[in-house]
Amino acid sequence: MDPARCLPVENPTVPFWHRDIHELHDYRTTEDLPASSDVVIIGAGYAGISTAYHLVKEEAGDSKTKLSVTILEARGVCSGATGRNGGHLRPDMYSPMPKFIDRAGIERAVEVSEFEVAHIKAIKSLVEREKIDCDFTLTRSIDVWCNEEDALKAKEKYDMLVSHNLEYIKDVFFVLGKDAEGISGVKGTRACASFTAATLWPYKLILHLTKSILETGMVNLQTHTPVKAVTRQTSGGFIISTARGATFARKVVYANNAYVSGLLPQYSQAIVPCKGFCTHISVQGGTRPPLLNNSYIVRDTDGVVSYLIPRADGSIVVGGANLKYRPFLKQWYNNVDDSILIDEVKDYYDGYMQRTFHGWEDSGAKVDKSWTGVMGYSWDSLPHVGALPGEDDQYVLAGFNGHGMPVVFLSALGVAKMVRDGVAFEDIGVPRLFQTTRERLEKVKNGPAGGDIIVKDA
Repeated sequence: MDPARCLPVENPTVPFWHRDIHELHDYRTTEDLPASSDVVIIGAGYAGISTAYHLVKEEAGDSKTKLSVTILEARGVCSGATGRNGGHLRPDMYSPMPKFIDRAGIERAVEVSEFEVAHIKAIKSLVEREKIDCDFTLTRSIDVWCNEEDALKAKEKYDMLVSHNLEYIKDVFFVLGKDAEGISGVKGTRACASFTAATLWPYKLILHLTKSILETGMVNLQTHTPVKAVTRQTSGGFIISTARGATFARKVVYANNAYVSGLLPQYSQAIVPCKGFCTHISVQGGTRPPLLNNSYIVRDTDGVVSYLIPRADGSIVVGGANLKYRPFLKQWYNNVDDSILIDEVKDYYDGYMQRTFHGWEDSGAKVDKSWTGVMGYSWDSLPHVGALPGEDDQYVLAGFNGHGMPVVFLSALGVAKMVRDGVAFEDIGVPRLFQTTRERLEKVKNGPAGGDIIVKDA
């Protein structure tokens, strides 16, 4: 991606989650950029706002140091991938584990899964502590396999993890065979697995946190301020050049995910912007369908993967279907234009509930909103978190592979500890496999084209 073109477009599609725009969406704390700040955070999505929250709400440690923080956002708050996702807070309990075990051993691989599971409790506690109205619901998520061969492979993965006597896997209930369809409610199910997860309104979560950090008086938010360059000063610190002028920072956090290579060209192969697709389905007359109490990942007989959450009002948010558009690289790969839907799937979810779920045939369920978003996919399927390799006072929090909800919040806590208190990566509580290193960046250059980049719709 040409760095000059690695900025968000100005006219993106409007997701369902932006139905009611918050008063702080386009907010600027001051008319002009502040002259200087202790920390500048680039990006006002889940990663950027969470990092600021931990810095100024003293969640990062016992330090009483008060930092001035400026957040620079190219568009409005939560206008990127977080505000365009499927509303899932869902750990990936087993799918990537065999690959991570082979790559790094069981101990480091388990750190990833346990970290994701920990996010459910962390976000639940956050919502209760801050009294956040974001439709948070603790539920079970059901993985569904409709292809017999895929179902058997999934059972093999599950059995392998059970054989290691892993504590977190005890929450998974796996069913293979005739009862799977009745448990899942999905037509043609050959196997299903359920485990604890959550659903929420992501935009409301992030905007509430935005309001909370602004009330501290320690944060200056500047929306519609795209960053063009970050330049280290020989005397220390950095000049941040934007479309609205420049500001000085002692430390910089790059929390701009899919767009990170525009400012950090060393990540241009390590983290690639990839578009995804999502819809909102409402029930408009017809027979009242069965109530869905679980969230879903559905893999149909052709291998097409969709993620789905039910909402309390009876509507559905469902997206994915990347297998349908994967061959058409220009439509989604290395593409930051979220103003245009992906042609190959723009009509895919018409009639989806009727053809997929028992009891929905006469529901009148209909797509009433479609949108796209840009995610940052890493070459090795792992986020990049921590200090920039070989650099002082610069940190990155990016490359979440369309799976940021159960990864970002506690990763941001770790980065905040590094920024504010100088804590080493080994002591911040983030999986070791997440650490951004020179070795990981070099592997991208020396490895096969494309690496492990597989858009996984989770």
